[in-house]
Amino acid sequence: MLQTPDTVSTLRHILTQCRTLAVVGLSPQWHRPSHFAAKYMQAHGYRIIPVNPVVAREGGDILGERAYSSVTQAAAALKAQGVQIDMVDCFRKSEDIPPLADEAIAIGAQCLWLQLGVFNEAAGARAEAAGLQVIQNRCVKIEHARLFGGLGWMGVNTRVISGKRLQQLPY
Repeated sequence: MLQTPDTVSTLRHILTQCRTLAVVGLSPQWHRPSHFAAKYMQAHGYRIIPVNPVVAREGGDILGERAYSSVTQAAAALKAQGVQIDMVDCFRKSEDIPPLADEAIAIGAQCLWLQLGVFNEAAGARAEAAGLQVIQNRCVKIEHARLFGGLGWMGVNTRVISGKRLQQLPY
């Protein structure tokens, strides 16, 4: 599907304004898409708040940040630190989205972002009616890389094959 200028400008605005991301379903396993996307965003200056009930029950962390059982629990803990969750980024099945949308509304997030393959029109409409920007079926990492020049991260699309990681990002 072709992108309209409004869509691109909306995505650019969201990714510029939303700097603290609660990543629901963030896996501690390095090879999972949620982990790779969150690590990429963290490397580009975003604060990642893991929401993973299994890891939270064990008192663990992911990517150096404490894991929480729910978005609401994370928001309450961060509020004490003076931090606001800007975006709820969902790596969950489409059927799991309605309660997550309700939590995003309740904590006052700016954006509800549903990853590739995730749609829920009713939950999205409810979140939009509450004033949130809703993005469905898009990957936050892919959109950031596309709009802000991060496609070269980890050697992608650079025409250079190397086992060495760049020490400094080119932008």
